[in-house]
Amino acid sequence: MVDNNHSSYEQILKVKTHGKSTVQESSTTKTKEPSIWKEQLANIKEMRRHRDAPVDSMGCDVISDKQASPETYRYQVLLSLMLSSQTKDEVTSAALKRLQVHGCTMENILKTSDNALGEIICPVGFWRKKVQYIKKTTAILQKEYNGDIPDTVTKLCALPGIGPKMAHLIMKCAWNEITGIGVDTHVHRISNRLGWVQTKHPEETRKALEDWLPRECWQDINHLLVGFGQQICQPVTPKCKGCLNKLTCPFAQSLPSDKVN
Repeated sequence: MVDNNHSSYEQILKVKTHGKSTVQESSTTKTKEPSIWKEQLANIKEMRRHRDAPVDSMGCDVISDKQASPETYRYQVLLSLMLSSQTKDEVTSAALKRLQVHGCTMENILKTSDNALGEIICPVGFWRKKVQYIKKTTAILQKEYNGDIPDTVTKLCALPGIGPKMAHLIMKCAWNEITGIGVDTHVHRISNRLGWVQTKHPEETRKALEDWLPRECWQDINHLLVGFGQQICQPVTPKCKGCLNKLTCPFAQSLPSDKVN
């Protein structure tokens, strides 16, 4: 999935204040539950009923090799999410397939030269940096986790190139454990457009959503909103005319009538 916020690589959220970078302090004020979120979510589920967005056929859990050993499958889930940052699903899927043909195991990746690995994963976004992240992370997994991946968000976030969004999605897809909401730019954008949150950064959005969204909704909310963002609530040219939420969406209501009706 495309993630236009480079904070996917950050271990802490930073903001600029008077030209300086400072750690963003978490707010103690909890976000209130929006009054009509259930209706809006039901509408999104209806619009996503066919499950035919790119994320549905090229998500990290789909493109990873389920026929491989559990450890290798989990490793590929982690790699696919590392590759996906700032990259379209189609490009991520193709890159992982090339890795699988090459031999997508920890042992083989560590034996592969940086140049060869770069040729395989290019043109994913920031592929040169990702080569370094993949090599460093894989070495850590071999040495410290006996060829598997960590099973906690804290330990995952300690790996090079892994931030909270990726960590929560890895926990869900690799370990079948819901630890939090994975918030990428689609989830961040849509949540703000609908008025569910008022935030500036994806990590703020995650915390705000988790304040009020029932835990039973956490498992599917990323998948729902990512696909919705890919097909309808797009970043530049949203298809508000065909959206079932156009009458209750603050963003849609702020647009000229010819863009909505």
